[in-house]
Amino acid sequence: MIDRKHDLSITKQAEILKVSRGSVYYLPRPVSSADLEIMQRLDRLHLEYPFAGSRMLRGLLALQGCKIGRRHVKTLMRRMGIEALYRRPRTTKPEPGHKIYPYLLRGIEIRRPNQVWAMDITYIPMAHGFVYLAVVLDWATRRVLSWRLSITMEAAFCVETLEDALARHGKPDIFNTDQGSQFTGAACTGLLASNGIAISMDGKGAWRDNVFVERLWRSVKYEEVYLRAYETVGEARHSIGRYLDFYNGRRPHSSLDDMTPDQAYFDLPPLRAAA
Repeated sequence: MIDRKHDLSITKQAEILKVSRGSVYYLPRPVSSADLEIMQRLDRLHLEYPFAGSRMLRGLLALQGCKIGRRHVKTLMRRMGIEALYRRPRTTKPEPGHKIYPYLLRGIEIRRPNQVWAMDITYIPMAHGFVYLAVVLDWATRRVLSWRLSITMEAAFCVETLEDALARHGKPDIFNTDQGSQFTGAACTGLLASNGIAISMDGKGAWRDNVFVERLWRSVKYEEVYLRAYETVGEARHSIGRYLDFYNGRRPHSSLDDMTPDQAYFDLPPLRAAA
C-alpha cells in the first residue's frame, strides 16, 4: 500500500491510510539459528506430548540439555501457533468482534464423504526457516481435499485453501475448525455461511474435537517433514505435495479397512480387490 517512490511523503501516505508510521519503517528481524533449532525441538515435543504447556516443555528441553527460560518458550510457541491441548473452561477472550460457534459433532455418527470437513494449520520446519501448512480434510475418509503453504499465519491463505476445496469437491454439511482467528474471522465464516454450511468449532484447547487432523499432522511430520531439510519454500511445497498425493492415493488406513483415502472418498474398490 505504501509507495516509496510516490510524490507524497511516507509520513503523509501513512496518515491517509491510517497506519502507524513506525510499522512502515519496521523490518522484521529474522529468527536466529538457535531459536530455529529450539522451535524444531518444540515441534517434535508438542507432537509427542500435546498436553504439555510452556512449563513442562521447558523441563523437557532441559532434559535434552537445552537451557531456556519459560518466557522464551512461550514466545516461540506463540510464533509457531501451538498451545497445550487439554479441556479447560473458556476463560480466554476471542478476537474482538469474532463470533465463536458451538461444537456440533458430539454424538454425531460420521460415515459418508462431504458430511464433515475439518481444517487446521501446523508449523513446518525447514533447514533455515519455517512455513505453515493448512489443510482441509474430509472427516469420514481422511482425504486431504485441499492444502496450502504460507510464510505467515494470516487468514488469507486459509480462505484460499477453503475456496479451492469448495470449488473442486462441492460442500460439506458441517465445517469444523479450532477457535483460531484465521477461522473465526468474517472472511472464513462469511464464505461458509454464504454456502449454507454449518459452522462448528472445537472447545478451547480440546484436541480430541479435531483428532483426525492431529493424526494427519503426525503422519505428515514423521513420514515426510522430519525426514527432510527443505532449503526453500518451493522445495517444501513440492515435497509435501508429493507426500500428500501418496497419502491420499497409496497409503492404506487401518481405520478405513486398509483402503486409501481416495478409495474411501470416491467409493473405489480396495487395493487388494483390484490386485
